[in-house]
Amino acid sequence: MTESRILIVDDEEDLCNILQVNLETAGYTTVVAYSAEDALKKLQVESASPLEGDTEQLPFSLILLDVMMPGMSGFQLAKQLKSNQRFHKMPIIFLTAKDSLEDTLTGFSLGADDYISKPFSVKEVMARVRAVISRTYPDENEAVSLASYLGLKMDNDKKTVEVDETVIPFTRTEFELLWLLLNNRNVVFSRQELIKRVWPKDVIVTGRTIDVNINRLRKKIGRYAPCIATRQGFGYFFQEDELK
Repeated sequence: MTESRILIVDDEEDLCNILQVNLETAGYTTVVAYSAEDALKKLQVESASPLEGDTEQLPFSLILLDVMMPGMSGFQLAKQLKSNQRFHKMPIIFLTAKDSLEDTLTGFSLGADDYISKPFSVKEVMARVRAVISRTYPDENEAVSLASYLGLKMDNDKKTVEVDETVIPFTRTEFELLWLLLNNRNVVFSRQELIKRVWPKDVIVTGRTIDVNINRLRKKIGRYAPCIATRQGFGYFFQEDELK
């Protein structure tokens, strides 16, 4: 991809307008479809006219996809795209009011890269869009190797964590958890999302395992422990303004 192009698929016109304005203000190019059927047509049109003559280039960097729409649902569209050789590598973020555990698991089983429940904040969507695009197209984004918050500093190349100028030993899992939370501040991650992003796919992990690792992480970062906050019933997030 030479530019980040996002396809927004939702039958709520006002919501599409809000997302489009914010994404384009952030520098993304957007296309809107108000149904899954319309999205398929736009994908076919874009594929018929590849950018810069590259027939292997994906038509969009990312799809923001509603689940509950008249006609074809978002789940049905995602299943169709993931089974298509032309589109199966395109990342998908579901935007939906269907927020039960069963629905979330269904979304991830269909190959979703993220799952955001409505109602949501635009700030949260923007953070998750950046995270998915950065993770999916690492060669097209400036390499990020450092992250910090006040005296809490992480070096992703050296895999080190400093707490007020003291290097603290971290396990791989603890490091990956803190790196994810620190780089997506104020974004709430469910236990299921943390499992998907941090643990290998062939490892069985329970919610209790997440809690144990989060508790260990809090102890290691000392006075920054309150920054790893819990939103009851939803998950964990890095509370950016906790110590300011």
